[in-house]
Amino acid sequence: MSADAIAAGRTALGIELGSTRIKACLVDAGDPTTVLAVGSHEWENRFEGRMWTYSLEDVWSGLQAAYADLVADAERRHGIRPTSFGSIGVSAMMHGYLAFDEAGELLVPFRTWRNSTTGPAAAELSDLFGVNIPLRWSIAHLHQAILDGETHVGDIRFFTTLAGYVHWKLTGEKVLGVGDASGMFPIDSEACDYDAELIRRFDDLVAVSPLTGPVRDLLPEVLAAGQAAGELTALGARLLDPTGALAAGIPLCPPEGDAGTGMVATNAVAPRTGNVSAGTSIFAMVVLEHPLESAHHELDLVTTPAGDAVAMVHCNNGASELAAWAGMFGRFAAAAGAELSGDQVFDVLFREALAGEADAGGLLAYNHLAGEPIAGLEEGRPLFVRTPDSRFTLANVMRAQLYGVFGTLALGMRVLDGEGVALDRMFAHGGMFRTAGVAQRFLAGALGAPVAVGDTASEGGAWGIAVLAAYLEHAADTDLSAYLDDSVFAGAAVDVAEPDPADVAGFTSYLDRYRAGLAAERAAVEAL
Repeated sequence: MSADAIAAGRTALGIELGSTRIKACLVDAGDPTTVLAVGSHEWENRFEGRMWTYSLEDVWSGLQAAYADLVADAERRHGIRPTSFGSIGVSAMMHGYLAFDEAGELLVPFRTWRNSTTGPAAAELSDLFGVNIPLRWSIAHLHQAILDGETHVGDIRFFTTLAGYVHWKLTGEKVLGVGDASGMFPIDSEACDYDAELIRRFDDLVAVSPLTGPVRDLLPEVLAAGQAAGELTALGARLLDPTGALAAGIPLCPPEGDAGTGMVATNAVAPRTGNVSAGTSIFAMVVLEHPLESAHHELDLVTTPAGDAVAMVHCNNGASELAAWAGMFGRFAAAAGAELSGDQVFDVLFREALAGEADAGGLLAYNHLAGEPIAGLEEGRPLFVRTPDSRFTLANVMRAQLYGVFGTLALGMRVLDGEGVALDRMFAHGGMFRTAGVAQRFLAGALGAPVAVGDTASEGGAWGIAVLAAYLEHAADTDLSAYLDDSVFAGAAVDVAEPDPADVAGFTSYLDRYRAGLAAERAAVEAL
């Protein structure tokens, strides 16, 4: 039956370009909970010219490798190599800056969300707009280039995000899903478009700059989930599949950011729901019932893929430092003659963390490989800190490392608490939640709210964008939230961890030390 669906093209393909992996996920369009095949390719950003970047060559070689891996997986599982799909969706890391000239040539290397060099621009725009403009937003990158007098500014004819770039090359359409667009420029949720008043203010601000024409003409068109976003061209098909087997003419859904696909993957698109996505970065998305009373530098105002307002707590640093520690312990095991897989190493260490003290025994772990605006850091220095009377055990070390992943996130979430934002449940996804009952439990303690993990948690955003691609066929009949409730998650198995009072108290104590210890983190940045 699955082979028949693949042969007939009754499928939806989702591709997501994450920070460390490009993932492809093929689902049955009639039942998106049925994953038919997956593929992946590992890649890594580079720090060049004091900027975090990925080369466009790596984008396409990585996409082709992930797609080829998915095709091979479909053949292994079902005995058939897909040559067409019912629909395709592309997702990627939000924010950043990809600027192109009249000929479609990249003007400067891709500047990713991880760069924190846009402080003056972000501050000026936040004051001008009356809403927080984070350092990583595309408009902050553009304005900083203007402030710095960069010579390429006068040649810009289009700028977009990574998902918008890939979609453009696959379809020829310069469009963007509203969720991803909300990380480029503030969105008016009522209009499901860029805020017209703030567009006017920006144009007035840069009227005497080298920028040509209104900024609206340089931005991609905004589309909501379910709207047609073009079809795969013959050139696009060859870019994705150089073998020539992939057919052109496949419809694509609006390209989205990883935050939006994470919301879809966890069914967190309705008010009073939210989700946490943990990877190289970590962020929380909370769908708002009402506007916030004031602007906060810790919070971004973005949207769901349907355009509803969302408060986002985005941290540049997620699980990378935790993975480095796991790698060190994995190497120790190998040196001792005990070969363990990466998943086995994580499983052992995570379960050891359960035996740790609720406050991690007085230990502190900072995961800041890069700058962290919420913590007031322009650069990062990973630190592990203890006092002479701390309880230095493996269990406490690992609990401190896990708490450290959630530390900066918790600082931002405390701001939402102060705004009186109510949460019925948070959904979590990402690889660190694969070990059942550990990271999920600690996150519940950090947030003081129930945390749910579903069967699709490990598939993450690639599955989420596949679901959005499948939604193309249903958008005329139902809204996104109802589609997810009735057609995707109705029978989904969900495990919910309620916050343990001891964990809540322990993490609160940890966070107090974490906040105080940021002075040591800042000193490390200055000294090292």
